[in-house]
Order: sequence, then C-alpha cells, then structure tokens
Amino acid sequence: MDMQFLQDNWMLVSLAVISGAMLTWSFIGSKLAGVEQADTLKATRLYNDDALILDVREDKEYAAGHIPKAKHIPLGQLPTRIQELDKFKNKPVLVTCRSGHRSARACGMLKKAGFETVYNQAGGIIAWERANLPVETK
Repeated sequence: MDMQFLQDNWMLVSLAVISGAMLTWSFIGSKLAGVEQADTLKATRLYNDDALILDVREDKEYAAGHIPKAKHIPLGQLPTRIQELDKFKNKPVLVTCRSGHRSARACGMLKKAGFETVYNQAGGIIAWERANLPVETK
C-alpha cells in the first residue's frame, strides 16, 4: 500500500483495523478466559444433551426468535442475576447472542463466577438460524 492511499482513506483504514481488532479480541478473549467456541454442530449436541442454553440478547431480540428452552438474561443484567444460574455451575452452559460477541463476554463472567464448562456459540443465533435449527418466539 502506498502512503498516499493511507492518507486519503485514513477513516476507512482505521475502521478496518478496529473491526479486525474487535473480531480478533472476541475470539482470543474467550480463549484466554478458558472458554471453548461451539460451532452449530457442537451447539446442537449440547442442546440435545440438555445443557443450559443462556441467551444474553436484549428483550426485543430474544422475543423476535430464540433457541427453544433458552434461559434469557440480557448481558447488562447478568452481573446482578447470575445467582439464578447457580444450580447449573456443574452443567455445560452454551451462551448465545446475535453473533457471538456479547456471549463471549458473558462466558468470561460465568467462568469467573465458578461455572465449570462454558461454551460460546460461534456465530450466535445468526449461525443457528443459517443452519436451519429450531427457533421459537414464545
């Protein structure tokens, strides 16, 4: 890349760098916290094995469609409501959101709170829906 292009398009280049850093951090950050990524195949296995499915999206997002049997606690409320999940500390927990970013943060919170087996759903509900897996609006 020549320097003139960078100077002329500094905002575009900055946006690309920031976006890349955020994507990298969401993946590396969850790895550093000891959280495994669950692709749709692994997520389906966890669902079928009765793992806790925790959806950390906002109310409107959850109401628009969520994984059946999912427990809903928005990410912003998780610190004050995490005790609601205490009985699941020894069970696998699959955390989902829209794309996998908020759920990665929630996974870190759960690990710090003593949850043993926590998975971040890679790609979130978007990946779940693309795989034609069940979604409900109840």
